[in-house]
Amino acid sequence: MTAIGDLDRRLVLQAPVDSDDGSGGVTRSYQTVATLWAQVTPVRSRADVSADSLAAIVTHSIVIRAPRAISTLHRFQDGERSFRVVAYRDSADRRFLEIDAEERED
Repeated sequence: MTAIGDLDRRLVLQAPVDSDDGSGGVTRSYQTVATLWAQVTPVRSRADVSADSLAAIVTHSIVIRAPRAISTLHRFQDGERSFRVVAYRDSADRRFLEIDAEERED
């Protein structure tokens, strides 16, 4: 069970912002929504090959205080590190939001 004191990392929550690229497509950037306290725990890692580039994908469990409007389009930033939201759910006592996130390390 998570306690408030376990939220010991400051993360920046970012939401996507799509803008017209002038060629009929869109360019996605991210805008800061909030800075909040979180607990970040690495869960597992695996190798990944994308566009002939070898990288590691590290899955993390991120816990924040609920309620917070989050979707799988959001991401968290911790300095240069970026965590993509994969899934989320309420904790058993509904006081926290438990988030599965992935970090790609090239």
